[in-house]
Amino acid sequence: MTDAELFCEWAEGDAKAGAALFERYFAAIERFFRHKLVGEDPADDLVQQTFLGVIEARSRFRGDASFRTFLFAVARNVLGKYLRTKSRDARRFDPSLHSVADLGPSPSTALAVAQAGQLLLDALRSLPVDSQTVLELFYWENMRGVEIAEVLEVPLGTAKTRLRTARLQLQAQLGALKLAVSPARHGELEGWSQRLRADNASSLEGF
Repeated sequence: MTDAELFCEWAEGDAKAGAALFERYFAAIERFFRHKLVGEDPADDLVQQTFLGVIEARSRFRGDASFRTFLFAVARNVLGKYLRTKSRDARRFDPSLHSVADLGPSPSTALAVAQAGQLLLDALRSLPVDSQTVLELFYWENMRGVEIAEVLEVPLGTAKTRLRTARLQLQAQLGALKLAVSPARHGELEGWSQRLRADNASSLEGF
């Protein structure tokens, strides 16, 4: 069954349809949260909140966008609410300006980290949350402009601009970490991210 068909049945009370969607997207949504949380932060709880939020917001899903982008849009909102609770001043936390690293201890430096995958994760966590989200949607969830725009709830042109900006921010951060193999260009970063995800799947929990 398609995502839309399962969601329709779930919204009408079919728990098995909901379980099927949960199984289909659990790993991706958990990865979305785990990349942006540190230490003992409750990634699993946020995944549960996301799926509950999806069913609570079912009236907003009209089928003009994919269920996947709708799900990630809800996850992004759940993440924003959670990070605001972690901020010293929730009213000033802005995911377009503030990073995960701003909310807690500094990430490990490049010299203290052995795995290239962890270096990339540290670099991502040092970016504004919105920039980190855009890059992960593009490179790890294989979303393109229209889908990213739907998740961010912005026009397509704005989404493309944010992606370009996020790439530049990541390149600068990787340079700041003095990464031995720095994927300076888009093509290199895409291939490198795919290799890291495959090579470090077990050690980085599906990175």
